[in-house]
Amino acid sequence: MAQAPKQSEDIRSRWSWTEPSVWTDRMLTALEAGVKGDKWFSLIDKVWRMENLKASWAKVESNGGSAGVDNISLSRFEQQLEQELTLLSQRLQAGSYQPHAVKRVYIPKSGGGQRPLGIPAICDRVVQGALRQVIEPIFEKTFSPCSYGFRPGRGCKDALREVDRLLKVKHDYVVEVDIQGYFDNIPHRPLMEQVKERISDSRILTLIEQFLQQPVMDEGQQAHPVSGTPQGGLISPLLANIYLNPLDHLLTRQGYSVIRYADDMVVLCQEAQTAHRVMESIGDWMRQAGLDLHPEKTRVVDMRQEGAWFDFLGYRFKQNRRSGKIDRWPRPKSVAKLKERLRPYTRRSNGHSLHQIITRIGPVLKGWYEYFKHARPGAFQSVDGWVRMRLRSMLRKRAGRCGRGRGLDNQRWPNIFFAEQGLFSLETAHVLECQSVYR
Repeated sequence: MAQAPKQSEDIRSRWSWTEPSVWTDRMLTALEAGVKGDKWFSLIDKVWRMENLKASWAKVESNGGSAGVDNISLSRFEQQLEQELTLLSQRLQAGSYQPHAVKRVYIPKSGGGQRPLGIPAICDRVVQGALRQVIEPIFEKTFSPCSYGFRPGRGCKDALREVDRLLKVKHDYVVEVDIQGYFDNIPHRPLMEQVKERISDSRILTLIEQFLQQPVMDEGQQAHPVSGTPQGGLISPLLANIYLNPLDHLLTRQGYSVIRYADDMVVLCQEAQTAHRVMESIGDWMRQAGLDLHPEKTRVVDMRQEGAWFDFLGYRFKQNRRSGKIDRWPRPKSVAKLKERLRPYTRRSNGHSLHQIITRIGPVLKGWYEYFKHARPGAFQSVDGWVRMRLRSMLRKRAGRCGRGRGLDNQRWPNIFFAEQGLFSLETAHVLECQSVYR
């Protein structure tokens, strides 16, 4: 008799990330055992369940963010939380729920230009989160181990470790894959066909289609998308993984070493012929799936060649000319993005004290270091030098001098001066970390 509770505990531990108000022990057992026809029915009642909506709201609140087109902020939504969630539940039950338009905003790109982002209304984020909590485990069970993006218990560093491992065992030919505008160009009909392979609840399917067809409000003009998943939507990463899942399985069945994080993908091979063959397979699949590969950014890289490199998840993997080994660097765009974040705080003309500025930029530098701490030390020296140059330029202006901080300014305000003021140094943090590893 003790066996059944033990099995239940084991199943629950494997699916500990699921929402317990939705995925009961009985449902998780059915998930692992497999349901009839591999299709799930009668799920919509779990979306409108108040416990699920409350759990979704807690995640939406913790993620923060601004108001959507209805101008209802997180704090305002929270003031009438019970009433708002009850209304959402009632509308979902009655089939009268309609999502708002997504508010389009633009943020600057590190290489110039602007990147469009979508901001759903708070109430729509709550419904999307509740929907995701219901359907995600169904698809998570089917996903390939080569997929790392937006999946529970997996992340960028896991994918990067796998790339490192394959490079060390002489997978020297790298297929760097770039899907042009992936999230904006996923075809709706074939995506929904894939969803229907696992879900037969028509109201769940209708709800997903409503989110796919959410209009976009851009500077007062409303547009209706014919493809793509709503940028900024909580359901979008899951739908994006669903659509590429058949490609993952196709390539792994063929014996290829694939690492995919959302639409960022590399395939590592031991032979050039294999690499070109896999690139051809990916191109054929993309054409059938209604997607396009970037003709210049999709390429085969021979990492045995001097100066060879490829980019993946913010890092640049580059051959070291002296040792022949492959080093990790932050890719130039990653460095440019960091500088873009720091510039507003480090302008020469600002009214903040040096202490205030150092306090503000500290968390940014620490967060960047935490992700890129496995890069070559030279990257840290360069960024540290740039930050101190910005601060010296500011101090130089306050001393009545023109131009950037350089020359004698390095003696007026030496590196130790900024360290004593509490400036976080990437290089110092890396040295200390290395020392702790070797102890």
